[in-house]
Amino acid sequence: MTTPDVAGFTGLAAPAAPSPAGLPGSSGLTGLAMVPRPSGASQGFSPEAARRDVPILHRTVNGHPLVWLDNGATTQKPRQVIEALTAFYASANSNIHRGAHTMAREATEMYEAGRAAVAQFLGAPSPESIVFVRGTTEAINLVAQSWGRANLGPGDDILVPVLEHHANIVPWQLVAKQTRARVVPVPLRPDGSIDQDAYADLLSARTRLVVVSHASNVLGTVPPVREMTALAHRYRAKVLVDGAQAVAHFPVDVQDLDADFYTFSGHKIYAPTGIGALYARPEILQTMAPWQSGGNMIESVSFDRTTFAAVPHRFEAGTGHISGVAGLLAALNWLTAFDRKAVADYETQLMAYAREALAKVPGLEVLGSAAERIGVLTFTLPGHTPTGIADWLDHDGIAVRAGHHCAQPALAHYGLDSAARASLALYNTREEVDRLVASLLELQAA
Repeated sequence: MTTPDVAGFTGLAAPAAPSPAGLPGSSGLTGLAMVPRPSGASQGFSPEAARRDVPILHRTVNGHPLVWLDNGATTQKPRQVIEALTAFYASANSNIHRGAHTMAREATEMYEAGRAAVAQFLGAPSPESIVFVRGTTEAINLVAQSWGRANLGPGDDILVPVLEHHANIVPWQLVAKQTRARVVPVPLRPDGSIDQDAYADLLSARTRLVVVSHASNVLGTVPPVREMTALAHRYRAKVLVDGAQAVAHFPVDVQDLDADFYTFSGHKIYAPTGIGALYARPEILQTMAPWQSGGNMIESVSFDRTTFAAVPHRFEAGTGHISGVAGLLAALNWLTAFDRKAVADYETQLMAYAREALAKVPGLEVLGSAAERIGVLTFTLPGHTPTGIADWLDHDGIAVRAGHHCAQPALAHYGLDSAARASLALYNTREEVDRLVASLLELQAA
C-alpha cells in the first residue's frame, strides 16, 4: 500500500531546489509536496537505507554510537519529516479552513491531503472517517466521552484485556463511573496472549464495548483482533482497537478488521509528537456529539442556538497541529515507500535473533512468548533493578526504557511492578542487538 503524494492536490507541486540558506523554496507549499522517498528504497527494504535517512541515529551518547532501542516509547524521525516541518514553517505557515488568501488555501489543502493519506494508510472508506487528534490517548478519551457517555449505562460491560496500556484502561474506568457501567478485565495466558476462551465466556448481551491493543507495548503480543471483533459483533458490541504499537510494524486495514474505532499516534510511526488519528466507522461517527468545543468545529453560533460542523470537523475544536499533519504525511510517505511485507519480515527475523542472543545472558528473562508478536523485549535480570540496567546501558550509548511502561496490570500478571524494555524498529540491526547483549554480559560480570 502506498500513501498518496500531496502533489496531486491543487497548489502543491514537486519540491523546489533548496534556497541558499539550505531551506526548501518558499513558493507556496513546494517544500511539502512530494516528500522525498527513502534513499535507495524504491523497491524492497534494507535497514541501512532507513538508517541513512535518520540523522539522530548517527550521533554519539557518552562517547559511543547511539543504539536506539526505545522505539516503543517513540520512534526517531527521518530527514524527510524534519524537512517537511522546516518547509511548513519557513514558507507555508498559515491557519487552515477559514482563510481566503493563498497560503491559507495551500495549508488547508496540505492538511486535508494528510487526512486522505491517513485514510488510505488505514484502509478506511473515506477521509471523512478520520479525525485528527493529539494521539492515541486523546482519541480514546474522545470515544469514551462522546460515544461512551451516550451509549453506556448501568449494567453494561466494557471488556478490557489485562495487557492494555493505561490509556486504554483509565478512560474506560472514568466513563464507567460516570455511566454506572462496568470494566471487566480479560485475563492473559502464561505466554502473554489474551485468553480467548475466557474472552468468549465473558462476552454476553451486557457487553457494549470491547477494547484491545493491536500490539502490546509491554509484551509485544499481537492478538487475533479480526476474530475477536467478529465474535464481539455477534453480541452487537462495538470494538475499539488501539493501534499505537502496531501501525509502524505491519500493514493495517480497518475494514478487513471490521473495527468500529481504530487509533494511532504519529510519534510511534516516525512522525512528530502531538499528532495522531482516530478512525471511526462513518455511521457511528455521524451519531457522536462533540467532545471539545470552540472554534473550527461549528457551523454557526448565536446566543440562541449553535450548530456544529459536519464530521470529522466537529471533533477538531480550535487550531489543530497543522505542522504535525505535514510531518505525519511525510512519515507515511517515507514508511510506505518501503515494501511493508519486507519490513515486517525483517523485524520478525531481528526479533528472533534478539531473543536468541539475549538467552546468552545468564538469568535474563524475557516476558511473554506469544506466537504472534512484534519486536518488544521486556526483561528482568536478577540482582539488578530495571533502572540500574537502563543506566548501565546508557553509559554504553544504548537507550532502553525502564519502569512500568504504563501497563501495570500486564506486569502484575508476572508478579512484577517494573522491568526493562528494548523495543525494535525497522532501522535497528543485528550489530546493535550484539552491543546490547555484550553490555548486559559486562553488567553481569561487574
